[in-house]
Amino acid sequence: MLEWLDERRDIQSLRAAVCDLNGVMRGKRIPVEQARKALEGKLRMPFSLIGLDIWGEDIVGDPLVYSTGDADGLCEWTGRAILPVNWTAHPTGLLPLWLRDEGGAPYLADPRRALAAVLERYRKLGLTPVTATELEFYLVDPESQRPIGPVSPVTGRRLDSDAALSIDELDDFEAFIYDVYEACRSQNIPVDTAIAENGIGQFEINLNHVSDALRAADDAVFFKRTVKGIARKHGFVASFMAKPYGERAGNGLHVHFSLVDAEGRNVFDDGTDQGSDMMRHAVGGLLSAMAESTLVFAPHANSYRRLRPKSHAPTTVGWGYENRMVAIRIPGGPSAARRIEHRVSGADANPYLVMAAILGAALIGIERELSPGEPSAIDAYERKLPKLPPDWASATVLFEGGTLMHDILPAPLRQSLIACKRQELETFALQVSDFELETYLESV
Repeated sequence: MLEWLDERRDIQSLRAAVCDLNGVMRGKRIPVEQARKALEGKLRMPFSLIGLDIWGEDIVGDPLVYSTGDADGLCEWTGRAILPVNWTAHPTGLLPLWLRDEGGAPYLADPRRALAAVLERYRKLGLTPVTATELEFYLVDPESQRPIGPVSPVTGRRLDSDAALSIDELDDFEAFIYDVYEACRSQNIPVDTAIAENGIGQFEINLNHVSDALRAADDAVFFKRTVKGIARKHGFVASFMAKPYGERAGNGLHVHFSLVDAEGRNVFDDGTDQGSDMMRHAVGGLLSAMAESTLVFAPHANSYRRLRPKSHAPTTVGWGYENRMVAIRIPGGPSAARRIEHRVSGADANPYLVMAAILGAALIGIERELSPGEPSAIDAYERKLPKLPPDWASATVLFEGGTLMHDILPAPLRQSLIACKRQELETFALQVSDFELETYLESV
């Protein structure tokens, strides 16, 4: 890395950062002269930055903070190459870090550490998850207080209608998309296809599958940051908010995964269209943990606007083959590529926690040989299936009491996440919207 910086004389500073529970990168601007210190694990940051709320505020009364005197942790380099950043005023680079304590032990509230622990359990069984993500986002006009469609750089007209799979819309925004792909290539993020999605200025870009789920989660985190940066460079705002438009499609984070054994065989493939018993057990684990893990997949107040009936986002705990109306879909195609698609998470979720919750639940299903029940071949909204928690508060309660989440995520992380979400819930509860005032101020 130091040799790379020697070659990049245009880079005079780095962003040394860790990922917090909300998926926000937090850290320091350091001069390149301090790169060695950061790479050798000598940079310090407070443990509490992992658990800040969405506004960057400390969690009031958080015992994980006050019991340690808000102590510093040591920042350890994740091993990922410095990611070049060219959308800032001057070129810089992102140095990805994660936290450990003075004795060298991983900091268990760090979401990246939680995913690493789940992957270690797979390693001990001789299994490797192969994962890929699909991320949706909106481009919006930065001049408006409320989201409105961007102005086409080609036609000069404001986008005002859905344009699902429109080639013309891809062409209109080609300069932006091209720069996203170029930035991703320079950061070794494996971008695949891009489409115009089913919303005004909405796009989806898929990331190729990789046999390192920790890297796949890294890729998703860095991809979101890259898209936002390139959008600013082109005069747009990119939003991964779950539901920026109440009446339009939401933004999802779909995760595809399979498992390979030590010989590289896909253990979900038994040569049939149905997939192996191990695949169905994995689905059984995902369904069993789904309600109590919804807070991970829908972590914000706005997240639950996306999880509405008839919205192409799941509201029930179900699965099916080639069925996009269910939470867990088994895509078609050659049996050698048999995999599971998890469709619950919004694009606003933390990719490390999403991956940890999904892979952890699948592993429990495999270990306990859980049955998924019968697949849904029809509209899952019409079938009598268990429901996902309908709101943020309910999801928080289920997460706190969930026994499977206790087996998947370490206690310090669960406690920090619960404290963070309760503080955010309370803050939202104190806000009275303009629409509420217009409706009730004089009428009741």
